[in-house]
Amino acid sequence: MSIKKAITQVEAIEKDPAQGLSDDVFYMVSRLTPLVNVDLLIRDEKRRVLLTWRSDIYHGSGWHIPGGILRYKETFATRLNAVAANELQTTVSFSEEPQSIQQNFNNIATRGHFVSLLFDCKLTGKLPDNMEFTVDSPKAGEWCWFKQAPEDLLKIHKKMYSSLFS
Repeated sequence: MSIKKAITQVEAIEKDPAQGLSDDVFYMVSRLTPLVNVDLLIRDEKRRVLLTWRSDIYHGSGWHIPGGILRYKETFATRLNAVAANELQTTVSFSEEPQSIQQNFNNIATRGHFVSLLFDCKLTGKLPDNMEFTVDSPKAGEWCWFKQAPEDLLKIHKKMYSSLFS
């Protein structure tokens, strides 16, 4: 099968990439090109940083800055709002321009190259009480405020964002 024919078949399946890609196509794309994501830097009045717990096969388990990968023809604002709704179940306001731009290379093929845009954000809604981390073993999606970088901050975020805690 020619590459052109294979591409035509994939495009027939992925009719609206703005709505997201199937996992197989998304992972293939992530092996061929960098991914662009937005990260939400949210601080409280005590200057603590809001982190959420995640666990995935590519970056492992740990605390991380909430964030998400841009979809095709999606604005930063749309993705920032979607991350706030999906990961934090709340709303945020945010700066128009990113505070920092980081480039990350990981020693994995899938999801191995990211361009990360960090935006200053403020909560405009309430965080869900039932998702606040309160016991010894965090669960996916739980949130917590941190004054210092936790030991179990995801390695990729430790490299990029440790300076936010100083």
